[in-house]
Amino acid sequence: MPPEGHRIAPTGRGRPPLAAVLGTAVFVLAVPGTAVVVGPWLLSGWELREPLLDAAWTRWLGLLLLAAALPLFADFVLRFVREGHGTPAPIAPTRFLVRGGPFRWTRNPGYLGVLGLLAGQGLVFASPAVLVYAAVIGLAFHAFVVAYEEPALRRRFGAEYETYCRAVPRWLPRPPRR
Repeated sequence: MPPEGHRIAPTGRGRPPLAAVLGTAVFVLAVPGTAVVVGPWLLSGWELREPLLDAAWTRWLGLLLLAAALPLFADFVLRFVREGHGTPAPIAPTRFLVRGGPFRWTRNPGYLGVLGLLAGQGLVFASPAVLVYAAVIGLAFHAFVVAYEEPALRRRFGAEYETYCRAVPRWLPRPPRR
């Protein structure tokens, strides 16, 4: 059972607090928004160069990544508000453990969405600098998840989070276990 005052919310039930909506909007604009928009722009100028490896398919792969990552990230944000009644910001976490939608396939769809948006831009703009930036961000995400986020979620949600971790992989998505 989760610690006192925390429970698992059924997917999509209850109205999220206004603070969760506003806090998430501010956080997304400030943190992932900066990482996904400002970082790549500073590194690439969003200038289309000759495709990487001189192969047009790399640009198409980048567009595919962007097309997949954007709705994944949007769903992650909406679930934190609607299902979790909180924000992705560590200073204003969710009240409920979020397990619906893409969280059934991977414990970290938001981070994967950001990485997809970064790698997609790196491929579209043919920018090795943006691809390296995406790799560095990915390593930082992993360190943050392992050193801070997972221990904090274990303390906050207890056995329910442990059960969730056994059923859902950290990074590589897989269909939910039945």
